[in-house]
Amino acid sequence: MEGVARPEPKKEKSPQRGRSPRRNSPKRSGQKRASPRRESRDSKREKRDEWQRRPMLFERQRYHTFTPLRKDMTEVLEAMEQKIHLIDEIEMLIRAGYLKEFVYHDRVKGKGRRRCREDSEERSDRDEEGEGRDGRGKKPRRDGDKGGHGGEAPMKRGTIYMISGGPTDGDSNRARKKHARAVKRKREEVGITARMPVISFKTEDAEGVVLPHNDAFVITAEVAGFDVKRVFIDTRSSVDVMFYDCFVQINKELNMELKPVTTALYSFNGGEVMPMGEVSLPVALGSGELRKVRMVRFVVVGAESSYNIIMGRTSLNAFQAVVSTYHMTIKYPVGENVGEIAGDQLTSRSCYQTTVSNNKQLAKRQAESKGEEINRPGGSRSKEDKQKVEKGKEKMDIQPGEEVEEIQMIEGCEGRKFRIGKDLEEPIRSRQIQLVREFADVFAYTAEELTGISAEVIEHRLNIDLSVRPVKQKRRHHGAEMDKIIEQEVEKLLGARHIKEIQFLEWLSNTVMVSKAEGKWRMCIDFRDLNKECPKDLYPLPRIDQLVDSTAGCELLSLMDASQGYHQIPLAREDWKWVSFVTSRGTYCYVVMPFGLKNAGATYQRLVDKIFKEQLGRNMEVYVDDMLVKSKEELDHVRDLKETFLTLRRYGMKLNPAKCSFGVRSGKFLGYLVTKRGIQVNPEKVRAVMEMKSPTNVKEVQILAGRIAGLSRFISKVAEKSGPLFKTLKKSAKFQWTEEAQKAFEELRGVLANLPLLAKPIQGEELVLYISIGERAVSSVLLREEGIAQFPIYYVSRVMQGAETRYSEMEKCALAVAVTARKLRPYFLNHKVKVRTNMPLGETLGRPSVSGRLVKWAVELSEYSLTYKPRRAIKAQVLADFIQEGTKVEEESEGLW
Repeated sequence: MEGVARPEPKKEKSPQRGRSPRRNSPKRSGQKRASPRRESRDSKREKRDEWQRRPMLFERQRYHTFTPLRKDMTEVLEAMEQKIHLIDEIEMLIRAGYLKEFVYHDRVKGKGRRRCREDSEERSDRDEEGEGRDGRGKKPRRDGDKGGHGGEAPMKRGTIYMISGGPTDGDSNRARKKHARAVKRKREEVGITARMPVISFKTEDAEGVVLPHNDAFVITAEVAGFDVKRVFIDTRSSVDVMFYDCFVQINKELNMELKPVTTALYSFNGGEVMPMGEVSLPVALGSGELRKVRMVRFVVVGAESSYNIIMGRTSLNAFQAVVSTYHMTIKYPVGENVGEIAGDQLTSRSCYQTTVSNNKQLAKRQAESKGEEINRPGGSRSKEDKQKVEKGKEKMDIQPGEEVEEIQMIEGCEGRKFRIGKDLEEPIRSRQIQLVREFADVFAYTAEELTGISAEVIEHRLNIDLSVRPVKQKRRHHGAEMDKIIEQEVEKLLGARHIKEIQFLEWLSNTVMVSKAEGKWRMCIDFRDLNKECPKDLYPLPRIDQLVDSTAGCELLSLMDASQGYHQIPLAREDWKWVSFVTSRGTYCYVVMPFGLKNAGATYQRLVDKIFKEQLGRNMEVYVDDMLVKSKEELDHVRDLKETFLTLRRYGMKLNPAKCSFGVRSGKFLGYLVTKRGIQVNPEKVRAVMEMKSPTNVKEVQILAGRIAGLSRFISKVAEKSGPLFKTLKKSAKFQWTEEAQKAFEELRGVLANLPLLAKPIQGEELVLYISIGERAVSSVLLREEGIAQFPIYYVSRVMQGAETRYSEMEKCALAVAVTARKLRPYFLNHKVKVRTNMPLGETLGRPSVSGRLVKWAVELSEYSLTYKPRRAIKAQVLADFIQEGTKVEEESEGLW
């Protein structure tokens, strides 16, 4: 009837989902009563179920109770549709986190409360990312599902995530966790991104690319004003990497310091690489109106690589760049336009070949070293032998400090090439190539092409004491594989007429195989017994410091190396029988000067000083078999090089083309990197220290100390900074690497990452000396001044011994000046030196009534032109360690008893 409502139906409690309905059964005797926690949990479930059913129950109640019977079904459905959207509203409130106390996830069997909560969060994350469920909690349809009926999704075996490392997401655990939580906080926020032009790739973008290809993406980018080539685009890398050699070149002008990094980089095989530091530099892509610049934070790594920089996801995202490896093109938005950078396919393949070649050589050296250990008498190589081999590998070869290109000596002949600087410009480049080809006869590509120096020019003599009883060593057995290598070397020497067979001999020595840096073997002779009976040739060798200083500041350099230089000098005929050796096939003797003789280096230095006497110091420097042609002006280099070639042709000396580089602007000479701007540290020496692990025994500390000594010219107060390292060398029952030593080691690594550029002293210029007195060491720096600018030339430091630590402050200052004068005697003899000190050192040394040691130092320093002036303000960063001249150490006062 109209206006009559139906009675409200009795509410019936619906059963819990997935469970059987509850029944009101009497409590059995002995049954335990449910805990209050469980009763509270059940009540929460009932509230949740009631809340989820509330919209529909409300509609049913409204229909049964208030809806008049006169309304038709259409009107009823419209009324329900107006209210049914409440479910979606509740879902949005749940995802926003406003109804957390009413949300419950089914408890998984076998998991605890915490694990269930983690699983629910993972499911929630997948829902929000669109991986597991759509916006309404339903599983999305996938390809292959039959309309969502009867097709179950295959079970996942697991999830594989990206491997990453470095300080990109923070350099501490707290920073990395904060970065990870930021994603969850911002996931619900709707970001408004700037409008970007449409970026797409067409077939025309692949023009000029050799297809098909699988080449790495390598480009040229502008970094801090430098055009850096061999930049590898790696979208998988979580950091932007700059290799140390590239950083050294860029830092010549900038003099930036690396910020410390504590997060290591991890490779896919689990290898750990600790960065040397990080630096932020501007990177520019494109040119003109399509130029885009962003600041990029590079992680500097001291490792060998065929690339200079690796650009990873961080920098690519900063540029909003889109990469297509197929088209070898990067596109990036610039306002409403799109800029693009094309990859260099030729450089990419060259880098790939270099990488593969280096890896093969490394694997070969490792395999040969293992083979050598097997074939050595006694089974394995001792630690001392390994260290000798490593020391031999660190020979100071001359190498170019920049890229070079290979040119065919004879056009069409692939086997004979030489190298010239890649940055040479015309017409110097063409003149350089023409000159080298004109003097092709001064190069020896094989041992048979060595004609040798005439005996009238020089001849090596042993001058052995004939009264000494000859020593005949018992033949050593090297094993079958090593004997084959020795036989091959003997055949080469016989073909080059460097040795001959001998029957009647007096002295006999054994062969020794030494591995070379490139993985090959060199056959040497054990002449130790013979060298004991030969007098020492006291012919002087030139000072390395003077050669390096005279080379720095030149426009162009040519680095040359003699081909088997010792074997080009003949041996006196009467001495052939002394240099005999034995192999598994017979006995032989040398007819030329062999490697390993006592006075071989002095003889070779005497030769080069004789034949190049007109050029030494003017346009050429020679240290034993390392030769360098230098030119102050770029246009004069071809003329200087021609003069050298004429001398080589006149005396019959041959060069090794594989170790010669002509027309380069920088090069590694005698362990230093010489350029027009000055003297830089050899990056290989720095890398050797940076890659060392903390020493575990005395021998490793000694190796570390030797490597630091090779860099001492560039390190201020090196004796004071490395003092804790040397304390571990004191004799004790057990070696102990202390925390103090480890701290000093880490600080020393930080210093090596920012070594200064050293200046070249100018002839006749007055130099300046600053001194500093520490608790256990005295230090000084010799520098040159141009106005207010200060440029270091040489750092000197020495540990005080015994009673020296108890000298007065004045005596320690005098000791620092005396130590520096002994170390840098050539500088003190050729220049006036101004000693800047606030101590009255000049007046004290000039008094006749001073103590005995001060008188001795005063007499020693009197031969130099020294003046003493008050200290000036030090503004150069490289001289920061010398701001404080002295350190007054207050000793603890002891009682009378």
